[in-house]
Amino acid sequence: MEARPAGYDVLIVGAGIVGLATAYQLLRAHRRLRLAVVDKEGTVGVHQTGHNSGVLHAGVYYAPGSKKGELCRRGKAELESFAEAHDIAFQRCGKLIVALNELEVPRLRELERRATANQVPGIEVVGRERIAELEPHSAGILGLWSPTTGVIDYVRVAEALATEIGLLGGDLLVGHEVLKIVDLGSVRMLETQRGPVRARDMIVCAGLQADRLAHMTGTSGPRIVPFRGDYYVLRPESRFLIRGLLYPLPDPAFPFLGVHFTRRIDGEVWAGPNAVLAFAREGYRRRDVNVRDLWSTLAYPGFLRVALRNARMGMGEMWRAYVKRAFTAALARYVPELRSADLLPGPSGVRAQAIDSKGRMIDDFAVGGSAHVLQVQNAPSPAATASLAIGSWLADAASERFGLGADR
Repeated sequence: MEARPAGYDVLIVGAGIVGLATAYQLLRAHRRLRLAVVDKEGTVGVHQTGHNSGVLHAGVYYAPGSKKGELCRRGKAELESFAEAHDIAFQRCGKLIVALNELEVPRLRELERRATANQVPGIEVVGRERIAELEPHSAGILGLWSPTTGVIDYVRVAEALATEIGLLGGDLLVGHEVLKIVDLGSVRMLETQRGPVRARDMIVCAGLQADRLAHMTGTSGPRIVPFRGDYYVLRPESRFLIRGLLYPLPDPAFPFLGVHFTRRIDGEVWAGPNAVLAFAREGYRRRDVNVRDLWSTLAYPGFLRVALRNARMGMGEMWRAYVKRAFTAALARYVPELRSADLLPGPSGVRAQAIDSKGRMIDDFAVGGSAHVLQVQNAPSPAATASLAIGSWLADAASERFGLGADR
């Protein structure tokens, strides 16, 4: 689709699930809004949306009072309703989080407290007998059971959102890589590979490229550092080892969750991921290297502080990334019957992790910007689950910041 010569009221940069959900919610609130979603790729949901495990999170892990805790719970309910209305399959297969020993029990109790504060429905602490009923092949002396956690295909959700945007009068400008953004006072002009696109106001939901788009708009914020997560998949004859979702307790000394098992909507079982520095922001293979991306990371003081603080953990993750038996050993802590032969090479994803200059990893959803720009600075998991709620949050913020008024 070509851009309207007269331009738009609002332009959303990024056709991942967050950008699409924001466009959808804005158009529902302002039916006469001239809006377009711009993306460099040829279709929607190509990067983080299309490279995640597909879990519908219930809100167990997130700090009470955080945007993650609030928007995950609300967004999950909205997303399930959207999926039902658009004939998109999802399953509430349940998530079991296990403590492997007595030292982990206090962390499980803290997680129970968080889940209760976040009003996660049906949360239950379970002992060995119940663990054996839920996940017969799992280790663990105590578990936290979240029966409403589920799985879905987020690419199908993104495609349905794109269709809805078109029906509501919005434009989808794919194949429009943004090369430069020029502030002309009353108008923002995007120079793209397919010509200029103009709009009064902008919302940037650019994921792995969020900081670069922010720089183009003249706003500042944390740097995006890409971390690749590699998965194995269980052989079809080994899928019986996992019934639903089997998760570890988060380690407070490590910024990422750790390996876990996910039975996906198509019946595959993914095992992983690890968390290693990606040498390219959109590099899904170990051999993918982008010199610009790598230098951007290695020359950033914030990343260097993170790397030094987590050097031991980081080396362990790298070792598991390249040594299958080490990866298998990490997984077998939770499923002792698992053997290396049960695992086949699987997909990879890249997480856009925002890190500030002091080396602090931004954990919660975060936005910034200026008078005519709303910038999503950080939207990690559970952003896909929470996407419709994030979209409403951003739509409300945009309505106020941009003075959209009632049904402009």
